Amino acid sequence: MLSRLESRRRFAQGFKIAIVLAALAITYLGLGFIGFQLNVIVDRLPQFLEFVGGFFPPDFREFTVQTKNNDIGGLRAIPVSFANGGEYLVESFASQQLTLAKATLVTLLLGFMGTVIGFPLALTFGVLGSERVTPFPFNFLFRGVMSAIRAIPAIVWIFLFIPLGPPSQVTAVLAIATDTIGNLGRLFTDELEEIEEGPIEAIRSTGASRAQTVVFGMLSQVSSSYVAWTLYILEINTRIAISLGVVGAGGLGFLIRNNQDSFAYTETAAGIVMVFVVVLSVELLSSRIRARLRPSEHEGKGLIDAIKDLGDGSKWLGMGGGSKN
Repeated sequence: MLSRLESRRRFAQGFKIAIVLAALAITYLGLGFIGFQLNVIVDRLPQFLEFVGGFFPPDFREFTVQTKNNDIGGLRAIPVSFANGGEYLVESFASQQLTLAKATLVTLLLGFMGTVIGFPLALTFGVLGSERVTPFPFNFLFRGVMSAIRAIPAIVWIFLFIPLGPPSQVTAVLAIATDTIGNLGRLFTDELEEIEEGPIEAIRSTGASRAQTVVFGMLSQVSSSYVAWTLYILEINTRIAISLGVVGAGGLGFLIRNNQDSFAYTETAAGIVMVFVVVLSVELLSSRIRARLRPSEHEGKGLIDAIKDLGDGSKWLGMGGGSKN
């Protein structure tokens, strides 16, 4: 018995080592296949560092119409943009001029609208894709559609929508919505597969119809999880909106691409800083709301306590130092 266990242990160790060696070999051969040369990278490193140095310090002169038209650059453009109660920001949102403030708003709207428009079909396909709702193998019709959608990135979808119009904010919303159907729908399906049978049987015992069983016996168990997953997809869609901007969909990606093509590297750096601000803000807010949807987070807490707990910086930063009730 001991010898058999020892042989199994050695086989497992040898198998792991073989996997690591195979991965390293494939990587080495792959680098040679694509023409990767380490010496070339090292030789060009000084030029790369010089190029990166051209991005500093970030210049926020394009933050609003006020700073752009009055040539107020550097970090000083930020407090100026927020002066007069945000009047300059509102002016920039309504202006036809391309500014950081307007580009940020466009990016947030693209991610949000794409999520909202894609949600109904994601919910429909996600629910019907579950074997608990649709019998096998018919549920795989919906799973197959979602898999096909997920196989195509959003940046490809925006080009597939070219017959509806060139890459723009409209086709970007359609691309993000389509991507949402595949990604969010799959999460909905997986969540529905893990629910408990007890509540379902309880609803059935009351003589409920099939639709009532699905709504009150199944979806009632995953409603909080569905909201949490939707917020998670919203985070991803915000990043996607930035990427689509590079190919002409507007927003921060479009502004960064324009500035880089114009060799305005300090203005490009300001756009990159705004990308970090937008992505981190959406992620922190979404993560915090998702944390509030966990039942264990709410035990014994009233509305005032929940609002006060939003100021817990340790939970915002994911350090797990928040208090528990």
